[in-house]
Amino acid sequence: MKPQNLEESIIWYVIIGTYGIYALGLLFPVYSGLAWVLGGYLVFKVLLQTEKTPPEEKIRIPWITWLWGVYSLITLLATYAGITDFNLGRTAILRAILGWLTSTAIIPLFLLGGCLNIRPKLIYRAICILCLQSLIAIPIAYAAYAANLPEILYTSPIERLIQNGPIFHNVGFYTSDYGVDNVRLFLFTPWCPALGLVSNVYFFMVLQESNKKWRYIGIVGAIAMNIVSLSRAALVCLPLVLIIIWGLKNFARPKVQITAGIVSFIAGIFSTQLSNAATEFVDTFYSSRADSSRVRAALQRVGMEAWKEAPIWGHGTQKPGPPVLANLPIGSHHTWVGLLYTKGLVGFMALLVPVLWSLIELLIKARHSKLAETSLSILLVLLVFSLGEQIDILGYIIWPGLIIMGIAFKDSKIKQKFKNPILA
Repeated sequence: MKPQNLEESIIWYVIIGTYGIYALGLLFPVYSGLAWVLGGYLVFKVLLQTEKTPPEEKIRIPWITWLWGVYSLITLLATYAGITDFNLGRTAILRAILGWLTSTAIIPLFLLGGCLNIRPKLIYRAICILCLQSLIAIPIAYAAYAANLPEILYTSPIERLIQNGPIFHNVGFYTSDYGVDNVRLFLFTPWCPALGLVSNVYFFMVLQESNKKWRYIGIVGAIAMNIVSLSRAALVCLPLVLIIIWGLKNFARPKVQITAGIVSFIAGIFSTQLSNAATEFVDTFYSSRADSSRVRAALQRVGMEAWKEAPIWGHGTQKPGPPVLANLPIGSHHTWVGLLYTKGLVGFMALLVPVLWSLIELLIKARHSKLAETSLSILLVLLVFSLGEQIDILGYIIWPGLIIMGIAFKDSKIKQKFKNPILA
């Protein structure tokens, strides 16, 4: 497997060089900058293409990708309006614009990157190699813990320039929950649940690897990353999305419908026992990390109450929370509550519309395309994690999945199948 053009070469070497880039403390600027490099290269190719450009080399940007770009611009407008309404000053506006350039803006840029001539199988193989590297990095991280090495080795000086928080620029081995005797790994991601998010996205990508050896390595590596993150959302998300995808693919089959009816009937008979079991599971889920659950729930309540002060445009930026919230920013740890708090109803709807349209389009395309099915799985993973993480600020870490989604959006072969009544 070798890159065949410039865009493939950039993506290939950035993915397989992830740990080297991380060790240099450059992962955040490199990954965020990659979005702008791919976006700029796409504009360059669009400007150069003519009527004589071969059809397979022409750049075509689907409307759904434009819709994601509109979402990004609307959130920038909402941020400016919120900061202006609360008179937070010019410095806050400049910091917000810089944050937008390295977070919300890069999501549509990576989707645009999918419009370039990039083969999905190249990304799948590169992710498998990265998963193999992770299998090597995991025992090294545990050995660092056993040797009592520092959790964080150093913070990249780049943080002083970007100023989005040292956690995005830390280079280290492991961490642990406050007051709990455990060891959690974050590898090349900023924090442990982010590693759980990455592991889920990678899992559904490596499933499409054509080489069995690399596919098994990728699956084992992705699951290992999931486990060592000790992320509850990651452990629940993987089987949940697998079940959803299987159900969506097979629900039209008569056998599945009959089985579903029988299961529903039996579930109705034992509804009380099932309800009690579900309640116990939820209680166990939250009590397994009680302090974290309490803080997250409090953050959501405070964020929703504060949103009522500025329902249309929001507060513009996150604000530090009190000690009862572990000093975490209000509006963090939840994509949708965070949007309501910082961008108001305008920002909330700006994201909801492209998400719903993407779901509909990928659901339809997934009937005929493994690529669309993989993209649908990635989108479902993002939706699950959006209930406990801010997906917009983690776009830089799951960028290979965003490119796969961009490729699925513009895949014209799928549309040709819909035009064929026999295949539809």
